[in-house]
Amino acid sequence: MTTAQTPELDVQPTPLALLLLGREADPRSERGVDCPGDLPSPSDPDLVERARAAKAKLGDKVFVLGHHYQRDEVIQFADVTGDSFKLARDAAARPEAEYIVFCGVHFMAESADILTSDDQKVVLPDLAAGCSMADMATAEQVAECWDVLTEAGVAEQVVPVSYMNSSADIKAFTGKHGGLICTSSNAKRALDWAFDQGEKVLFLPDQHLGRNTAVRDMGMSLEDCVVYNPHKPGGGVTVEQLRAAKMILWRGHCSVHGRFSLDSVNDVRARIPGVNVLVHPECKHEVVAAADYVGSTEYIIKTLEAAPAGSKWAIGTELNLVRRLANRFASEDKEIVFLDKTVCFCSTMNRIDLPHLVWTLESLAEGTLVNRIEVDKETEAFAKLALERMLALP
Repeated sequence: MTTAQTPELDVQPTPLALLLLGREADPRSERGVDCPGDLPSPSDPDLVERARAAKAKLGDKVFVLGHHYQRDEVIQFADVTGDSFKLARDAAARPEAEYIVFCGVHFMAESADILTSDDQKVVLPDLAAGCSMADMATAEQVAECWDVLTEAGVAEQVVPVSYMNSSADIKAFTGKHGGLICTSSNAKRALDWAFDQGEKVLFLPDQHLGRNTAVRDMGMSLEDCVVYNPHKPGGGVTVEQLRAAKMILWRGHCSVHGRFSLDSVNDVRARIPGVNVLVHPECKHEVVAAADYVGSTEYIIKTLEAAPAGSKWAIGTELNLVRRLANRFASEDKEIVFLDKTVCFCSTMNRIDLPHLVWTLESLAEGTLVNRIEVDKETEAFAKLALERMLALP
């Protein structure tokens, strides 16, 4: 198998990366990706024009959201770009749009459905576009965890805080049990609020964001944190550990940000003298501790916008965004490289490609509603409660 080159970022796709990008196929693992109609061929030279024509025909009836990690071929058709929560709020601010086409992943489309009106229909171009982190915490597993906390006699002291990158079921559990949602931008404020309500926090589903916020931003120690593993009896922790911990971290992580290592940081510093290392807080604690700057996707973008000409940056986040930023700021003589030498696309984000977007827009333009994401009313009510608590943060 040959590998494609992306020389501007000094990275080389691995065979697995090519599979995840759709360059190869594995019928044993790829299921549920067929559309109930004819999916255009990726080689169709008219795809861009077809997307433009369908979007123009829909006019104000459609509002296309594009997450920062999406492919360039998709982002060009987005009416707005941003992180998951920003996009969900943008959708809610466009009540005249009958169709919200969310170019992102499943939990993002769920959040948009929760925050938009009943008259609006949220569509995900490929239903296989999920999120490995969100999938690491199911409603059944979290309910079992709560039973463990109850048996340990600590549940009444625990306030759940769930990352935006979670399913609607987990958001609903959080709202039902007096907790709130957070983003990577406001995680500290969310934890401050939670510790005003109780003595302990159950942080779902990303252990790294929870640990980094508690230790780096709030002055806790690593010993204040314990990891609950849903695949082990009793979470793999003792009653004593649960009673002693302040932060009970769910054993989940981002498959993209979890790849970066301390070796990645040391290597890029050796290769590029004077480089600034800028990483997302979903990275491992040792990576965050070794970085110069740490922040959300929006923080990363704003930091690079404000960076002086001639500065050098190694970015630890998804490659589509890093490559887009490298191209954007090349004219300002800002050197922007990917933190790791190996490709690190988000495989599920890359499920949304131009053929799926064309199929979606053309179907809607013909009056056929496809791939609607709809959260049931009870789940929506409790999930919205958790989101509203976040929105009320000072």
